Formats: sequence, C-alpha cells, structure tokens
Amino acid sequence: MPNWVWIVVIILLALWVLGLVGHFLGGLIHILLVVALILAIIWLVQRVRTRH
Repeated sequence: MPNWVWIVVIILLALWVLGLVGHFLGGLIHILLVVALILAIIWLVQRVRTRH
C-alpha cells in the first residue's frame, strides 16, 4: 500500500479514537473508521493476489 494510504488510515483511526473519547463528530468518525478498514482490507487482498 502506498505511504499516503497508510497516512490516511492512521489519521482516520486517530479521529475515530477521538470520536469515541469525546464524542467528536459522532457517527461520522465511525463511518470514517469503516472506510479506513475497507481500504486496508482491499490493500491486503490485492497484495495477496499479486504474490501468486
């Protein structure tokens, strides 16, 4: 996965944690977490496919 994607994933995870602790933007943060997880899963699937 390119470095910029990891940066986006880390930022989204950090915002999600802030959302849990301080109710920062409520449900939007949880949606962003789901997006970050989907990006990570897509990257993992693509990485496994390119090795074979």
